[in-house]
Parts: sequence; structure tokens; C-alpha cells
Amino acid sequence: MATESGPDATARGARPVRSFVRREGRMTVGQQRALEALLPRYGVPAGDAPLDLDALFGRRAPRVLEIGFGMGATLAELAARHPERDYLGIEVHRPGVGSLLMQVAEQGLTNVRVWGDDAVAFLERRIPPASLDQILILFPDPWPKKRHHKRRIVQPPFVALAASRLAAGGRLQLATDWAPYAEHMLAVLGAEPTLRNVAPDGGYIPRPEERPVTKFERRGQRLGHGVWDLAFEKR
Repeated sequence: MATESGPDATARGARPVRSFVRREGRMTVGQQRALEALLPRYGVPAGDAPLDLDALFGRRAPRVLEIGFGMGATLAELAARHPERDYLGIEVHRPGVGSLLMQVAEQGLTNVRVWGDDAVAFLERRIPPASLDQILILFPDPWPKKRHHKRRIVQPPFVALAASRLAAGGRLQLATDWAPYAEHMLAVLGAEPTLRNVAPDGGYIPRPEERPVTKFERRGQRLGHGVWDLAFEKR
């Protein structure tokens, strides 16, 4: 029997397909210290109950979630540019979590909170419906081998879940430097009835000026890859 993924599979007790493989990598002394000293302050408290985001940030503000923030440079830059917004970041790579925490402390950012585990479970259990203004998924693992395509995070059950967490008019924004994954993203998001493609031609959008150029984007450019940006709005 095929392995199922997404919230429905989890609810029925099937083993979910994970969109990530946890790779701890080498932790620097600074990253380890940041995890120990700063995660209690900037981390999302553990639990299964839906979060009170106003209480978590100590105010009411537009809310942005980045899934898979890597080493945190983009999230930290956006949070510094937009102190009027609150940013939630999810990343399973612990050195990346430590790196973001270091940047948060160095820049004195107060509008960032961090979660270091599975994005699907976090969205499903901790994020209330219609509570986010934007979700960012920038350069996720494309899992290029056909046998690994089921691990791609952009799948119909996940997109439906993410869309349910967006407020009306909220946006799901993605970027990839892998052409086949870009086509997959466009097809999956285009099939979600609660989302509308903001591109006038129903395709991709130019790189948003607001989005920082990531290290993955620069790497792709060096390799001669194109970059495809997508933006879908909650109806």
C-alpha cells in the first residue's frame, strides 16, 4: 500500500511522508550558544494547542511565516526592514536555527519567533485558521529524483492546509531554481480552489523587489539556472 502524506493521512494513523531529512551538520560554538541562550526567548513554546499569536508577539500585527528559512538571512533581513510585521520561521536544521537566533540578537529584532521542527505538524496543530497574512517557501528542496517526488513539500494536501491558514487576501509566495519543480508548483497551486494566481497570465511573476536574493538563488545563477517566483492569493 502506498504511503500517505498530509494531515488526512496523519489523522488516520498512516505514516506521513516527510518533506525533509534532518541533517544536523556542523554546529559552531556561536550557534550552540544561541540555541541555549536565545531559544527560550525567541522560540515558540512547545505544545499541541493552537497559538495565541497576539500573546506570542505581545501585539497585533501582520503575520508572515517562512517555511524552511535555511541559515536565516532572508528572514532576518525582512524582519529588520519591516518592524511593523511579525515573522515566524520554521527550520529543521539546527545550525540554521542557531544562525537565525544569532542574527536576531545582533540586530536587536523583537518581531521574530522560531520553531525547529516539522512544518506540516506545526501548521496543522499550532497555527489557527485564517491567521497569517503571508507564507513564504523560498527554494525548498526540489527532490529531483522521480522516486523522491513524494517528499516535495508542495503537494495538494499541504497547499490546502497552508491556504486554510491564510487570511482572505493573504499570499502564498514561493520561489525555486529548478524548472520541473516550478512547473509542479504551478500545477498544484493552480488546482487549489481557495487560491488565485496573481500573475496576469496565470504563470510566474517577476522576482518581487521585496524578496532578498538568497544564497541558493545566487548559487543557481552561477550554475546558469533560471529562477521562478509564484504568488497565489487567498480568495
